[in-house]
Amino acid sequence: MAILCTGVGMSVAGLIMQQLCMNKFVSPTTGATISSAQFGILLALLFMPGATLWGRALFAFATAILGTWLFVWFIQRVKFKDVVMVPLVGIMFGNVIGGVTNFLAYKFEMTQALSSWLVGHFSLVKKRRYEIVYLVVPLVIIAFIFANHFNIVGLGKIFLKNLGVNYNLILFIGLTIAAVITASVVVVVGSISYIGLIVPNVVAMFKGDKIRGTLVDTALFGAIFVLVCDMIGRVVIAPYELPIELIVGILGSILFIGLLLYRLKNGRKAIRLTGSEPQAAAIPAPTWMEVAKHESSRIPFKPNKNYHFISISPCRSHCLYADRCELCQ
Repeated sequence: MAILCTGVGMSVAGLIMQQLCMNKFVSPTTGATISSAQFGILLALLFMPGATLWGRALFAFATAILGTWLFVWFIQRVKFKDVVMVPLVGIMFGNVIGGVTNFLAYKFEMTQALSSWLVGHFSLVKKRRYEIVYLVVPLVIIAFIFANHFNIVGLGKIFLKNLGVNYNLILFIGLTIAAVITASVVVVVGSISYIGLIVPNVVAMFKGDKIRGTLVDTALFGAIFVLVCDMIGRVVIAPYELPIELIVGILGSILFIGLLLYRLKNGRKAIRLTGSEPQAAAIPAPTWMEVAKHESSRIPFKPNKNYHFISISPCRSHCLYADRCELCQ
């Protein structure tokens, strides 16, 4: 059950973070969530040496939520966002937190105690020491309930305000769910990279980007992926066991390079499983003057004889309502 909950939790956490950050390369690994959770565990070991697993988990929850929020707050203030620059910023931010964690561990001679959470493995998962990972189940259910809200957040802050939805509240709920899921997995299993990055992207390539339609598939594929990696780790050098972090890292790095090349070439275009449907015509990217023209204006759009004024976000490659936009006709 710990293996299945780990796969489901990390995959769903990555899916939520990618939608909220509007970037397919953001995940608990590239968003500094895992590094922040490890920092919280170290603080628990330093200030509460006799703390139970739940006590360490509370520290991990707090630091994971804080670290994820700091990352999102920072990238929201970056004026020019690139599809690759955002995760690189997260990786650098995570390395800074990891450096502080390692420094404190060396200074207070806690390196050996912290090593169990630096590399993910299931060899130490025992009865009454892994039940905290069951928090994944209610959190995934809550994520499914708010799935449509997360989709709307992915359209941009201005669009959300026009719909009367509290942007900051939905963003806080989504990031908190992703951070708590990640921290609960790190406390029990340790750091497992790439799951929250690879699995949602692979599913989105075939199922699209709508969270409600892909959340179940993402959870199932994540559970199967982690289970297969764990089986490989147990078979390669049997009767010994390789850490699952090693297997996931090898497979994940190969898939990550492939996904990077695919996303840079095709963007967020989904793969069609059948060739009977006609391919949509490619929409040319606008010039900077066209983007400035759309951004500086309020575009009237009348679906039911009621005017709604929607301003186009500069992060979109073309007008969201090109088929009904008066400026695009």
